[in-house]
Amino acid sequence: MITGGTGSFGHQMITELMNYNPREVRIFSRDEAKQHTMSIWLSETNLKDKTKFFIGDVRDYERLSATMKNVDVVFHAAALKQVPTVESHVEEAVKTNILGARNIVKAAADNNVADVIAISTDKAVKPVNAMGMTKALQEKLIISDEMSKGKTTFSCVRYGNVLGSRASVLPVWDDRINKGKPIPITHPEMRRFFLTLHEAISLVFYAVENANGGEIFIRKAPASKIIDLAKAYAEIMSGDENYPMEMVGIRAGEKIDEVLVSEEEMRHAKESQDHFVIEREKEFNTYTELLNFEYSTKTTTQLGVRELKNLIIKMKWIE
Repeated sequence: MITGGTGSFGHQMITELMNYNPREVRIFSRDEAKQHTMSIWLSETNLKDKTKFFIGDVRDYERLSATMKNVDVVFHAAALKQVPTVESHVEEAVKTNILGARNIVKAAADNNVADVIAISTDKAVKPVNAMGMTKALQEKLIISDEMSKGKTTFSCVRYGNVLGSRASVLPVWDDRINKGKPIPITHPEMRRFFLTLHEAISLVFYAVENANGGEIFIRKAPASKIIDLAKAYAEIMSGDENYPMEMVGIRAGEKIDEVLVSEEEMRHAKESQDHFVIEREKEFNTYTELLNFEYSTKTTTQLGVRELKNLIIKMKWIE
C-alpha cells in the first residue's frame, strides 16, 4: 500500500515494485482526478491488473484501517510538503503530517502489517519551518516505542530534493524558458541535496531489507547551488550559456543550506559507503565523544555547472 500514491513517488514506486512481483499494489490518496489520470497511465502498461485505487485521507483512521487489511508493507508518502504553503496553513499540516502519521501507526499495528516505511525530508533536521517541524514529529511518531506497535516494523527514510518530481523546480523552469522569461532564483548561495527518483526508491527498498525497527535511513547525495543547477538546465534547454536569472528572494520558511544528519544524530548513527543509518536513541547512553560534524549541503560532494549538465543528460531529465 502506498499512501499519497498518485504523485511522482507513487508512479516510480509502482514501476519498480513490479520487479518484485507483488500480488497487489494499493494506491491510497484523496484526489480522484489524479487517481483517474494514473489509471489511464496504468492501462497502457502491464501494471493495471495488479493495482487497486482507494480514495481516502490519512486523517481518517477507519478508512486507513479498512484499506490496510491483508497488506504486508505500507509506504507512507502522503504529506503536505510545500514549505511556503504549509507556513500559511500550519494546522492543516498538523492534521496530515502528525495526526495522519499517528493513524498510520495505529492502523498498521491493528492490521498486523509487517513493515511500514515513512518518507521524510531533510527539512525535518534542525527545522525552522512548519513543514519541517511536522515532519520531524512524524519521524518521532513512526520510530518511537510509545504506542503499541505489535509485530510491525516501523522505520523512516530521509532525503532531500528529488529532481524531476512533480514538486521540483524543473517544471517551473520549463514554463519560464518556454515563455522566454528569466528563471527565478531565491538566493545565489542557496544549496540543496539532489536525488533522482530511482535513487529515492532504491533507498526505500534498502530500508525494507535492512530495518529492524526505529531507524532513519539516509542515502548519501551530492548537493549544488540552485543557481548552478539553473545555469546548467537553462543552457541545455535554450542553448544560451548566459540565460537570464531573476533574484526573487527567499520564500517564507526556507533555509540557505539543508542538513540530512545533525551533529547530535551522528552520535547514534552508523555510516557505510553509501548510507547513514540513525538508530533509535536510548534513554541512557554510554559516554560518546561530542562531534562537530554534520552531513549537510555544505559538507557533501558539490556539483558544479559542468557536472550538473552531464548528470542532466545522463539521467534523461530532458528528453
